[in-house]
Amino acid sequence: MAKVDWDAGTEVLIGNTFPVTLVRGWRVALEEVPAGALRDALGRAGARVHSFWGHEETRRAAEAWLGLAEGALAPRVARPAVRLDAAGRPTLDGVSFGTCWVLSPDVAGGGRPAPGTAAAPAAMVGWHLLRLRWEAPVTEGLA
Repeated sequence: MAKVDWDAGTEVLIGNTFPVTLVRGWRVALEEVPAGALRDALGRAGARVHSFWGHEETRRAAEAWLGLAEGALAPRVARPAVRLDAAGRPTLDGVSFGTCWVLSPDVAGGGRPAPGTAAAPAAMVGWHLLRLRWEAPVTEGLA
């Protein structure tokens, strides 16, 4: 099966983490990419953000880092959950996606915030951007 170019669309799925347990039945490529790749996706004419961002503090800091207006990465509902569509691709807000962007802060000292808390903006020393692409369904070898 030919590789599908899901990046050509205007729907952008983004969050600060992605549950790998939702990778089922597809070959998914995961790569670290520069911020410009996400900025290009967000800058496409008609781009619509579908966010499953989990922490307000990091969301606001991410918007500032990307040069976006406050609220640009805000989810449409509180605590949204990404699910899988019938084909096994991620879906949110009634839209299915072939690409998901994951933007997470690098925390000073390489640590993680305490359970149930988010990284404080003062502790964020950089960002880590991953792009997940659902490239092709896996048709063999799955039980």
